[in-house]
Amino acid sequence: MIRRFAFLLSLAAVVSAPLAAAGKIKALIVDGQNNHRWQVTTPVLKKLLEETGLFTVAVSTSPAKGGDMSVFLPNFSAYRVVISNYNDFKGDPWHEKTLNALLDYVRKGGGFVSYHAANNAFGFSKDFTELVALGGWAGQEKWGPHVYWKDGKLVRDDKPGRAGHHGPQHAYQIVTRDPKHPIMKGLPEKWMHSLDELYDTMHGPGNIDRMLGTAFSAPEQKGTGLDEPLLFTVKFGKGRVFHTMLGHDLPALECVGFIATFQRGVEWAASGKVTQKAPPDFPTATELKVRK
Repeated sequence: MIRRFAFLLSLAAVVSAPLAAAGKIKALIVDGQNNHRWQVTTPVLKKLLEETGLFTVAVSTSPAKGGDMSVFLPNFSAYRVVISNYNDFKGDPWHEKTLNALLDYVRKGGGFVSYHAANNAFGFSKDFTELVALGGWAGQEKWGPHVYWKDGKLVRDDKPGRAGHHGPQHAYQIVTRDPKHPIMKGLPEKWMHSLDELYDTMHGPGNIDRMLGTAFSAPEQKGTGLDEPLLFTVKFGKGRVFHTMLGHDLPALECVGFIATFQRGVEWAASGKVTQKAPPDFPTATELKVRK
């Protein structure tokens, strides 16, 4: 009887393990080319998601620059959310069938997260620029004006200019603009973000659904003197898009503000809700908080 009971317990453990894994959100990170250190940042992004206990994370890496991009065709539909750490600004664009597969996946309800320089990608594609709403450095100015935040609303600046700029990396303050959104709920109105690029003069259709966070692009840091959009959501067909312009390199990824908004943003893009609580070590309006 004791042996039979032990056998049943071991059998239950075997069965429950795949069931537990099946209950997690399947996420896919795509990388392989970027003018940023994707080989360093992708493992960190994967770890940050897996440590929540909510995700199982796969990585799909494209051929290197100059390789046969027609063989890179991830099965997007096998995942609830896709995180892009890919940028063809100084590399190769995806094959047309691959880009169309991603766009179709999101239109049909898939989740998508644009991480930092992923918004530099595919500037030739109006549809991709609508997916991310704003982009830079790859000709996105042809798809729309510079969009920034002023007096509680988006402002479209139609004067000519190139899409995409940032000054030297520095720590800066993020202002939460939509505290009721699930990604930002419970976070302070203002919080410090550690050493990072602060993107400005980003162009595009500006089809932002909810503005989550902005930062003042200070003239003394070679910025615009405007509140620039850095965290926001986009509706694309039936899909949900979370766009974060934070996260240039490891110091930025160690910021608790980045960690929490990234983890929550991926969960929201996948499911439309956020179950994660605001962490107790979140930065304040004057104090940085990092996790090494």
